[in-house]
Amino acid sequence: MSELSVAQVLPTSGKRSAFVAFNERLIREKPLGAVGGAVFLLFMFCGIFANFLAPFEMNYTDLTQRLQPPSLAFPFGTDHLGRDVLSRVLIGAQISMIVSFLAAGLATVISIVIGVLSGYFGGKPDMVMQRGVDAWMTFPDLVLLIVIVSVVGPGIPQIVVVLGLLYGIAGSRIVRGAVISVRENMYTHASLSIGAPTFHILRKHILPNIMPVVIVLFTTRIGAVILAEAGLSFLGLGVPPPAPTWGSMLSGTGRTYMYLGPWLALAPGLCITVVVYAVNVYGDALRDLLDPRMRGTQ
Repeated sequence: MSELSVAQVLPTSGKRSAFVAFNERLIREKPLGAVGGAVFLLFMFCGIFANFLAPFEMNYTDLTQRLQPPSLAFPFGTDHLGRDVLSRVLIGAQISMIVSFLAAGLATVISIVIGVLSGYFGGKPDMVMQRGVDAWMTFPDLVLLIVIVSVVGPGIPQIVVVLGLLYGIAGSRIVRGAVISVRENMYTHASLSIGAPTFHILRKHILPNIMPVVIVLFTTRIGAVILAEAGLSFLGLGVPPPAPTWGSMLSGTGRTYMYLGPWLALAPGLCITVVVYAVNVYGDALRDLLDPRMRGTQ
């Protein structure tokens, strides 16, 4: 009876400790990455619960409290209309989280589809798809974003689709390179020699072995999308008002009243800088820990 109990407990504890062991290894080997992951989780928490964490409604106006410096009542100060900057920054985090995760997810799916098809099958399909990718990448990102958003109009769905296509097509070259590397390994040739179907090879060999690249691609795309969305909002082509975004806060009140209230620009600017840096550092740490090729090279 006792042996049976131990046998039942050990697998469960092993599965439970795998996640804990990975986090311990992350903290031990990549402390900067662990800090970035903590900041990333804080960003997600603020985005998910922004409506509950915000002390005021995002557009609540009190002209008697206009341009108040940071204090206990207003930790991030107030703007020229007396609106609480902290509340607007939290709602901006929510918008940034929604746009970044949706756009980065769409971009990753597009990169995987194009990269796997192009890298695995090669030949004429590879040549046609890669020439299309090359043509797409000849256009500057910012110019392409401005033109497309000007045509389709501002809004969260439009920005998600545009940014997903922009980074998805460009990122397919990274996935393609990883697929070509995995395709030339012996285990892939062994599967081909015994007549394994293509779907089996893609599911069992190609996709699992390119996951470290996909993880890093997804995390870096989150940071890139946050920057791109902030840039579009700064130019007035992002999420339309009255929704506050970090980019629009920098462009509007932040730029106009920067000398009277520097906190108006510092709050959203620091949020963009810290979150993007944390996401990129965390993604690099995950890549180093998950990719078998990186083990023993540190």
